[in-house]
Amino acid sequence: MIKMTVMRTVHVASLDLNLLRVLDALFRERHLTRAAKALGLSQPAASHALARLREHFDDPLFVRTSEGLVPTPGAAALEGKLRAAMRALEESVTGARAFDPATAHTAFTLATADYGSFVVVPPLLERLRREAAGTELWVRSVRDDVFTDLARGECDVYLGPIAVGATARGIHTRRLVEEHFVCVVRRDHPRVGETLDLDTYASLPHVFVAPRGTPGGIVDVALAKHRRKRQIAVAVPQFLLAPHLVAHSDMVLTIGRRVAEAFAAMLPLRVLAPPLALPPFAMDLVWHDRTHADPAHAWFREKIAEAAPKETATTAPKTKGSRGARRR
Repeated sequence: MIKMTVMRTVHVASLDLNLLRVLDALFRERHLTRAAKALGLSQPAASHALARLREHFDDPLFVRTSEGLVPTPGAAALEGKLRAAMRALEESVTGARAFDPATAHTAFTLATADYGSFVVVPPLLERLRREAAGTELWVRSVRDDVFTDLARGECDVYLGPIAVGATARGIHTRRLVEEHFVCVVRRDHPRVGETLDLDTYASLPHVFVAPRGTPGGIVDVALAKHRRKRQIAVAVPQFLLAPHLVAHSDMVLTIGRRVAEAFAAMLPLRVLAPPLALPPFAMDLVWHDRTHADPAHAWFREKIAEAAPKETATTAPKTKGSRGARRR
């Protein structure tokens, strides 16, 4: 049996409109303490406000989970309407909002994989500390439907690849980085010389980075054109774990050039050109209409763009790391 929950009709005249600010913050933050902080309230005051809202609407509104507060179906139905109403009210009262990064106290949430974190977050954080010390940067993992997360305010921007043709209403994109694939093996690999040929590549055990835990990828498609298959020795969800596995084994890894070269400077690794043509992949900055015109979020997106690597790799290096092996 399906149980339907119907929220009690609430007349605006009977509701303290300040409570709606608390409700809006709870929708955005999905966390009571963070919502209180965003509003300049104490945690007990925010908790009391939530209790009053629950009484007014005769609905729990939010339930606690391991990932934070999750809205009830009744509350979820209110979210979009409340957000639009709050935005309209704010704009009608204050007009266009200015943003001064030097004095701002706000939080931004960036959704990206560990690859994007490695390449962009360190220089981005340096810019934020220098220009907007009062801001908070929250970096979170990417879930399956990032477009929905952006629309619901569960993240402000997404940084990473998007599937060809993937789109959604109200979504904006900006190309930031183009990356080329290279191959990585341990420095003293017994079967790999100065270059990596296709026969050796196909016969070696592979480390496969599968963020979503599903088989198949660009390498498999390229090998199939040569009527070859690779042997996956281990599949891992993190890009930054994979080089460590290669450094202590006879496996090979195919990964983006920037991360490969960074780890080759820290671990006993060599970076080589792939023995077959692999298309590059792009990292895009993606955001939703809800933050498109907001000055603070526009500034934040520009800081991400400034932090992204500017040079575009056009070809993979022939080999890298063998000279360093002699020095070490």
